[in-house]
Amino acid sequence: MSSVHELIRGAAMREAAARETTRTTGRPLASAGHRRPIVLRATGVSSCDTELADDPWAIDRDPGYGPGASSADTIPSLAPRQGPLPAEYTSASDAELTERIVAAKAALGDRVQILGHFYQRDEIVQHADFVGDSFMLAQAAKEHPEAEAFVFCGVHFMAETADILSGPDQAVILPNLAAGCSMADMATIDQVEECWKQLTATLGTGAPGAVQPVIPVTYMNSSAAIKAFCGRNGGIVCTSSNARTVLEWAFERGQRVVFFPDQHLGRNTAKAMGITEEEMPLWRPHLALGGNTAAELEAARVILWNGFCSVHKRFTVAQIEQARADFPGLTVIVHPECPAAVVDAADGAGSTEYIRKEIEAAAPGSVIAIGTEINLVNRLQQQRPDLTIFCLDSVVCPCSTMYRIHPAYLAWTLEALLAGETPNQISVSAEVADDSRVALERMLAARP
Repeated sequence: MSSVHELIRGAAMREAAARETTRTTGRPLASAGHRRPIVLRATGVSSCDTELADDPWAIDRDPGYGPGASSADTIPSLAPRQGPLPAEYTSASDAELTERIVAAKAALGDRVQILGHFYQRDEIVQHADFVGDSFMLAQAAKEHPEAEAFVFCGVHFMAETADILSGPDQAVILPNLAAGCSMADMATIDQVEECWKQLTATLGTGAPGAVQPVIPVTYMNSSAAIKAFCGRNGGIVCTSSNARTVLEWAFERGQRVVFFPDQHLGRNTAKAMGITEEEMPLWRPHLALGGNTAAELEAARVILWNGFCSVHKRFTVAQIEQARADFPGLTVIVHPECPAAVVDAADGAGSTEYIRKEIEAAAPGSVIAIGTEINLVNRLQQQRPDLTIFCLDSVVCPCSTMYRIHPAYLAWTLEALLAGETPNQISVSAEVADDSRVALERMLAARP
């Protein structure tokens, strides 16, 4: 099976040829522009935007997150941008880049470890020493003190967490600085500090050692500054796999929780614990009291920040109903970053690692529809050819920023390290790292 990138690129080339045919013959396309569906051979679904096939260095300095699921999200004005790559990398063929990566990696040996997120393109994952979700990769950084550097093939907040948990003499490098996260960017430290100011003014502050009026909880998909905020305010970090355990930890210490930045993970976790929708007001940072009344906040158990994952937000109940109509008896598994109605309609919901284990355990011949990022779905199908696995979304729309990590950037990074340089190092200040580490260590102790 071809990678998502190859499929999209091939379809884009075919569409360009079709446009040229239209220009020369005068016969119009079935539908114009880059929104025309691209049929993928692997899953029978289509791409959300043919610009996904573009080389990332062509768009790294453009405004926004680029083509993909989060293309419509607002990006902070100070979001990092990647400088231009030397032409020797941008003009190299796929085979040449692979050869250079393999050679540089072999020369560097155990001094450098490559960490690859599950959502990365196959051309990157094949070179990774460790593949996992953001938490697993941060743990890998912590557990390998012998490495001088970690090349983190993921997004910015993940590299920050790896820097916090790794040793002071270890470097963490993000091959493309434009690989951010729109969900993490939906909660800034200034907004969170203002939220906390309003909440404590409304709900009060508890005495030391007493049950607190509110405990801050942040998802791993947040900036180091927000993790640090939670650390110094009696709060904690959670992952999608231990969110319930973390909420139980928080409720032992507080009357209610304010949950950053993903409303869907917070809502789905709290709902499974018996908390009602009325007890989960949404905090919209541009409004006073988040758009709520003081009485609504007093009655709250979980105050949800108005953030979301642009990939998982795309999944719908209608997609599940269609999948069940097409494949009676199939199993539907989704990520808990999906909307609550989607989680309720699915047969199972859980972290990326949960989804992976469910596929491992599936009986041969099973048909499984998955609601998560397409690179992972396609890879799971490759690993289990005895299953029928497909993505719920009929429009393939990879994570806009995760897709910025291209083999050209990995080759450039490794060869720079080989030359004694440390490009794109992600460094969290000692003060922020210390406070973040408090919240992260609490998370590590909260085992499901």
